[in-house]
Amino acid sequence: MRILAIDTALGACSACVLDTADMAKPLAIEQIAMDRGHAEALMPLVERVMKDVEGGFGSLSRVAVTVGPGSYTGLRVGVSAARAIAFAAGIPAVGVTTVAACAAPLIGRESGRVIAAALDAKHGQVWFQALTAEGKPLASLRQVSYRDAARAIGAGPVSLVGSSALAVANEAWAIGLDALVIDDAKAPDIAWVARLGFIADPESAPPRPLYLKAPETTPQDKARLPRR
Repeated sequence: MRILAIDTALGACSACVLDTADMAKPLAIEQIAMDRGHAEALMPLVERVMKDVEGGFGSLSRVAVTVGPGSYTGLRVGVSAARAIAFAAGIPAVGVTTVAACAAPLIGRESGRVIAAALDAKHGQVWFQALTAEGKPLASLRQVSYRDAARAIGAGPVSLVGSSALAVANEAWAIGLDALVIDDAKAPDIAWVARLGFIADPESAPPRPLYLKAPETTPQDKARLPRR
């Protein structure tokens, strides 16, 4: 099985193709750090990645895409592209959460520690989830303050990942928890999006945006004419 993975949810525009015959290394990969401009960057980036894959789009078996939480616009860009590619190729598309993709590299490697992903939601808030060392949820995915995220960890000890890992670690240290910041990258490793996409069930993991708060844009109604 070959999986095309796409991520535009956070601070990067990324794509890779992973062949399940060798899960360790993608066949092709490109990841560009960016906070804006995903819509313009994504499809040229995907085309460059696919040029390095023998058989091109016709060799794909599945498309995986990050579905959030993340940037409202970024999520729409990535999900729309994934759906379009999957439809054109006649293959399924699946969604992968950004917190799962960030936490996945630690699963099974942090024995006896809580694993927590904390992603910057702006304005002193984080998108947060805590897991056991084996990957079972301890605290449900939520949007909370740094302090409330630290309190949701419980007694710890905790290993933190994500763009707001240090901010949550500071709060954890303040209440006496053993906290380690493992990785504070602004976006998940796209290869892990592909690996999680491989094990995802298309029926239960649709490529649908996951929003934990309302979008920060609102329709302009002042010039709208009333219906008759």
